[in-house]
Amino acid sequence: MAKQYLSVRNLKFLLHEVFKTEELTKHPRYEHIDKEAIDMIVDSALQIGDNIAHPVAAEMDRKPADFRDGKVYVHPQVKKYISAMAEAGLIGSSASLEVGGSQLPEIVTTAQGFIMGAANNGITTFTGLTAGAAGLIASFGSQELRDKYLEKMYGGQWQGTMCLTEPQAGSSLHYITSSATPTNEGYYKIRGQKIYISAGDHDQTENVIHLYLAKIDGAPAGTRGISLFVVPQKREENGQLVDNDVTTIGIYHKMGQKGTPAIHLQTGAKNDNCRGWLVGEPHKGLTYMFQMMNEARLGVGLTGASIASAAYYEALEYANERPQGQTLSIKGQDPNAPQTLIINHPDVKRMLLFQKAVVEGSLSLIMQCALYGDLAHTTEGEDKERYELLLDMLTPVAKTYPTEMGIQSVSSSLQCFGGGGFCEDFPLEKLYRDIRITTIYEGTTGIQSLALLGRNVTMKNGKAAMAYFQEVSKTIAEAKTYDPLKKYAETLETEMQRLQNVTQHLVGFAMKGEVERFLSDATLYMEMFGISAIAWQWLRQGIIAHQALLTKNPQGDELSFYESKIHTMKFFFAYEIPKTQGLATRLLDAEVLTVGVEKAVFV
Repeated sequence: MAKQYLSVRNLKFLLHEVFKTEELTKHPRYEHIDKEAIDMIVDSALQIGDNIAHPVAAEMDRKPADFRDGKVYVHPQVKKYISAMAEAGLIGSSASLEVGGSQLPEIVTTAQGFIMGAANNGITTFTGLTAGAAGLIASFGSQELRDKYLEKMYGGQWQGTMCLTEPQAGSSLHYITSSATPTNEGYYKIRGQKIYISAGDHDQTENVIHLYLAKIDGAPAGTRGISLFVVPQKREENGQLVDNDVTTIGIYHKMGQKGTPAIHLQTGAKNDNCRGWLVGEPHKGLTYMFQMMNEARLGVGLTGASIASAAYYEALEYANERPQGQTLSIKGQDPNAPQTLIINHPDVKRMLLFQKAVVEGSLSLIMQCALYGDLAHTTEGEDKERYELLLDMLTPVAKTYPTEMGIQSVSSSLQCFGGGGFCEDFPLEKLYRDIRITTIYEGTTGIQSLALLGRNVTMKNGKAAMAYFQEVSKTIAEAKTYDPLKKYAETLETEMQRLQNVTQHLVGFAMKGEVERFLSDATLYMEMFGISAIAWQWLRQGIIAHQALLTKNPQGDELSFYESKIHTMKFFFAYEIPKTQGLATRLLDAEVLTVGVEKAVFV
């Protein structure tokens, strides 16, 4: 296993040079931190990653979560990891100071999350879900709920989860049947089943706090009747934790991410005494849950990028050590010539450049989204609305591109290993298994694509889309002021015009009421949109790197770093952007091959 799993230099390049995170500290919300504090947080996360998370990544896969005698057991390092994260203030890193959080900018939380995900993606779920669940209580829960749960959740004593999916209701949550019956005691009796609940039960925390969707008896049908409840695995009575009639039926045996258990839960089955406490108002549960779901979607995108990062550095190390064959320029000329390292073969260089472009481009887009979230927190009026629209617009893209292309990136990493990559002797097969779920978690690629084209593009009469196109146009205009970047600015300008043409063409079907035709190839539209968004991020990075080469006179490793940025940007524009031409041709074609196709075709 390679010691390196990410580039710290790239992370700080994005934080300080591209996104200028320290400018956020001018706002009262973040005035308690500065650039040095941000770097200390990153360094603290790296220590946890290096010393606690990374060393057990392979072992957590070989010794997965286990269900025995009604109890779930996970790797004992999980407790050490949760405690370290709590002590560093990183479970509640983005939560406000008043509820016990560290009140860090989201972009800083994203940076530390990337570190942990690259170090050991199987361990980050425990703290990530706790942070999200606690965030819902902090945002929408009563003061009584905040006082009861937040300190112990942010302190790492209690695990948090989100409970949505049921056996008959996956993405279509309006079909959930979990029920909540009011009592005169201030709580509800909860009955139902939930499946695929990550970290829903384990032996490394004292308690598990479920944020649970259910319908109050007599509630309206569909999503309008869904409410949100806090349902603890154990409830407090007279200062003691007692069973709350939450039963683990079993765990799912997963393809990857085996260190994190996925639980099948049943509530109220033993003695009809599972108690839940309403969060916020009745029937607004799905609205509240969307806060956690949108955060989780960016988190899953970050997981994709972080796993791809770990795989890239495995492949890079291997390519620099593995001799095989001769370079094409001397092949056949001297049979006694020594073999060359595989990194000297152009096709291996292509695969490595592809991985680097995907990883660093994806991380940049996710951090861009995090920054929009921070700016929405620190502005008012039209500016606030603009940043919220930009975040909404790009969230499906930042979930989808890093996961779909992350899978391809890890596949390329595995390919660099040849047959060894297919074997358990090397970590690539594990990383390939781990990343596969990311296009399914928190809304599949198909669902994210429907959200992008079917909702976000037309949101507020196209206001969100227009804001995005304006952001890209600013970057293009700036890049045009530098002669070496003008070519790439013009390429992206052409690409954005192509994307707008396709968008207008597809929206035309929506205007005519042809909804299926409008959305039938939403996934292809997402692919096209994602490539253009990553190209935008690479042009942004290219501008900063070019400016540094002009003004900083970098030497040694710093010179190599900035030149690497320019070269990878060029690679992305040369190898990835051309793919959108074929996508546009398909999306503009009048022939429709999916809508109305008969089942008899599938023989």
